[in-house]
Amino acid sequence: MTNTNEAAFESNVEAHLLGHGWHQVAPTTYDRKSGLFGNEVIAFVEASQPKAWQQLVTRHGGEGQAREKFLKVVADALDHRGTISVLRGTVKDSGVTVRMCWFKPANNLTPELAERYEANRLGVVRQLHHSESNPQDSLDLALVVNGIPVASAELKNPLTHQTIEHAMEQYRNDRNPHDTIFSRRMLVHFAVDPHRVAMTTRLAAADTVFLPFNQGAAGPGRPGAAGNPPVPTNGQRYQTSYLWEDVWQGDAWLDLIANFVHAEDGRILFPRFHQWHAVRSILAATYADGPGVDRLIQHSAGSGKSNTIAWSAHSLSRLHGADDQPIFDKVVVITDRRVLDRQLQDTVAGLDHTPGTIVRVDQHSSQLKEALEGNAARIIITTLQKFPVVAQVAAEEAAAGEGKDVVGRRFAVIVDEAHSSTTGDAVKKLKKVLGSLDEAEASEAEAEAADEANDLLVESARQRGRQKNLSFFAFTATPKPKTLETFGQLDETGQKRPFHTYSMRQAIDEEFILDVLANYTTYSTYYKLANAEPRHDPEMDASKAKAALARFVSLHPYQLEQKAEVIVENFRQKTAGKIDGAAQAMVVTRSRLHAVRTKQAIDAYIKRKGYEDIRALVAFSGTVTDPDAPEIAYTEPMMNGFPESQLPKRFREDDYQVLVVAEKYQTGFDEPLLHTMYVDKKLAGVKAVQTLSRLNRTHPGKQDTFVLDFANTAEEIQQAFEPFYEESFAAPTDPNVLYAMEHDLRTAGVLSQPEMSAAVSALLSDDPAQQSVIYANVGPAVGRFTVFDEDAAEEFRGKLNHFVRAYAFVAQVMPWPDPDLEELFLYGKLLLADLPTGDADPMPQLSKSVQLTHLRMAVTSEEAIKLSAADEPGVALPGEGRGKQAEPVLDKLSALIASMNDKYGADLGEADKVWVDQQWTVVMEDEDMKTVALHNDRSQYELVLAEKIDKFVLDRQGKNDHLFDMFFSHPDFRLMLVNYLAGTYDALRDRAI
Repeated sequence: MTNTNEAAFESNVEAHLLGHGWHQVAPTTYDRKSGLFGNEVIAFVEASQPKAWQQLVTRHGGEGQAREKFLKVVADALDHRGTISVLRGTVKDSGVTVRMCWFKPANNLTPELAERYEANRLGVVRQLHHSESNPQDSLDLALVVNGIPVASAELKNPLTHQTIEHAMEQYRNDRNPHDTIFSRRMLVHFAVDPHRVAMTTRLAAADTVFLPFNQGAAGPGRPGAAGNPPVPTNGQRYQTSYLWEDVWQGDAWLDLIANFVHAEDGRILFPRFHQWHAVRSILAATYADGPGVDRLIQHSAGSGKSNTIAWSAHSLSRLHGADDQPIFDKVVVITDRRVLDRQLQDTVAGLDHTPGTIVRVDQHSSQLKEALEGNAARIIITTLQKFPVVAQVAAEEAAAGEGKDVVGRRFAVIVDEAHSSTTGDAVKKLKKVLGSLDEAEASEAEAEAADEANDLLVESARQRGRQKNLSFFAFTATPKPKTLETFGQLDETGQKRPFHTYSMRQAIDEEFILDVLANYTTYSTYYKLANAEPRHDPEMDASKAKAALARFVSLHPYQLEQKAEVIVENFRQKTAGKIDGAAQAMVVTRSRLHAVRTKQAIDAYIKRKGYEDIRALVAFSGTVTDPDAPEIAYTEPMMNGFPESQLPKRFREDDYQVLVVAEKYQTGFDEPLLHTMYVDKKLAGVKAVQTLSRLNRTHPGKQDTFVLDFANTAEEIQQAFEPFYEESFAAPTDPNVLYAMEHDLRTAGVLSQPEMSAAVSALLSDDPAQQSVIYANVGPAVGRFTVFDEDAAEEFRGKLNHFVRAYAFVAQVMPWPDPDLEELFLYGKLLLADLPTGDADPMPQLSKSVQLTHLRMAVTSEEAIKLSAADEPGVALPGEGRGKQAEPVLDKLSALIASMNDKYGADLGEADKVWVDQQWTVVMEDEDMKTVALHNDRSQYELVLAEKIDKFVLDRQGKNDHLFDMFFSHPDFRLMLVNYLAGTYDALRDRAI
């Protein structure tokens, strides 16, 4: 039966192409020496550039000679420059310039260009015998553009027991990578069966790596697993028909060659399906809707987001509307990182080498201002932090009647990691700088028509909301509810969803990234505490005191030593041999002080054990002072021994295995050799996903990842990941929630309407001379606030703070500007800055009041964490933005210690006693020390203790070699132990009373 064989599959694919603009090319017309279909090359040149061809015929003395010499010129150019360069550029022969491909013009203003575009020759070849090394070897399908072979495909039919896996093996085992058509002509190779597609850009025999090129089981741009959606049972399509119907469609294929494929350093970058589909979808929707519509793209970490942003930026910068005018004057690519994302800017800039068209603003804000005002730059790459400065300069120049104006232009704003780049006043300043002249004029006319005196307030409010000349394209792997609320589209159920999705689930299924939850081990820490000063039992905020007690335990030298031992031994036994011995690990700590002490503990353990196969680095910002050693200012360069800027390179290249971090390298750090993570910090939501995703990058030889978590349960991590596993969605926020907050604030007895109006008018005037007016009208409110009792004052401060934060977000999505809310927001920010500092209790310092008596760490879970899609929408303003409502609970320190012991130490016994605190017992039982304590002051007691402590430690040498080694080899540890045990002075005196 012929309808079950492979030839039938090939014929159906070919028939579709031949019926949709492609033409059949005879395989016998291929010249293996030149790697060209010569007839196709000449036919294209004759049709698209007849004058150039006649010049060549004349200069070479006839068509035969012209054909032979020109084909050699083309072959030489392909060998020297590569296929993409030749197709996008020109070749020269005897002074005649010939273009080898015409791409679709951006507009219809030049009909001649459209005619030349139509002259392109797209050819399909069946069973092409291509090989110089094996004349019998043939490709199922070859795609040819103007005589240049650009792609191949091996088609397999499961009905004859051949699948995509056999196609990939055929490329690996039966194709010679050194044949001209593979090494110097074709851009991509597809392995295809009726169900799946894979592609590669480089044949390397057994080392050839194929990547999936599928839509996803739910369809392109929708959440789901790997694969392709099913087709109707009565249809005439395969699951993979999108390849030849959509990707190989003539206009789409030429656009892909023109705008997507990128060649650099001998390697070809070809888009993955989700990247190509996302960019094409963005362009189609923007062409239909014009500027002023925002879109959210949720693409998994590790999915090539930087390249998708780069392709989007270049395509949007060239996009013209039906009126043949550019839809956007400029494309602004924004990252929230203060140091411009080097990978992102290099990727965007690398796709276009035309001088001046791409400006990277990584120096001064004046550079951004010049790029926005000039005409040359089409794409501007910058940080969000530059815009407030530009807005200030623009306002000053406008007041002085100087400078140019960017108002009125249309901008596409592409935001990288949208959840952290799209809130606050910096975005308002961005909108002000890029604001629409039409919007500004409309707000002015509206104010005049209503005879309002607050037209500046209307304009200020409008600058927070949507503007018709600005389109935001927000990219993130982990959209928060606020991000979805701002940029998402309403679905048929009334929820906000992304415009395009490439889910974490699909990325894992397609093996673009590794599943970081597949090997997840959690530890729990059990401990008991005691009050070191029983006579001192203060009352304090229960939640803050419990946090302080937990912090005390987490920084205790004994716990740090135990964790260091677990980390080092686990790495050496389980991780060191991974990725062919090149695996690395990250230790995530909860604070900079924790990072310093963890690095010290790891180094001390490595030194004590004499290990030479593991070394650690530390990463944290600024300077850290350890309360136990205040004379030392710790910095990252001081602890590592080299400048901060060198860390990524030194970690990768100089045989370091472990990196201890505190709020650094937890996002945006792309190191494929990271295999293992030791988590000693509470993680939730976006932070959990971003942090653990540092491990998900693939690398040759990297088969899995491992996480050992000291701080979170498996259930907590599962809850953090599930909202982002397939597709995030959120319930829209009702802007009216702000009015209840406004009412509470206006009736609290602090705010005065005349004072608010005067202060805000002075603020919006941008006149430095008006600063005194601001203070004069904020001061009385401060005075009324100060007469409140402590509870009322903190309640008002809290409500005002929550309103300011909520309005900054909600104003971006409000369908109307409200001058009253804008005024309250602006005045509220001024008032908050001038209110006296609250008397809320800071976190208590309990290190002198508490001692650790027992400690044990134990494994609680060693199973993979399984995820499913979230079934509840996120909420942008939990509690309607009002913040915490509960009053603090007060309790005695002794009761809090008892509560913590019940929770964390119920099953602990003698075996879990802490070795340092065992010394406490020794001192407490020593009769001489008891006598000294009862008859001398504390300073004399400490002198005697310092003399006798060597004996105390030596007496226990056989029972605790570790304590002995630490005491006599580390003077700072000896001092710490003396200071700690000096607390027995009060304990002995208390006992005697």
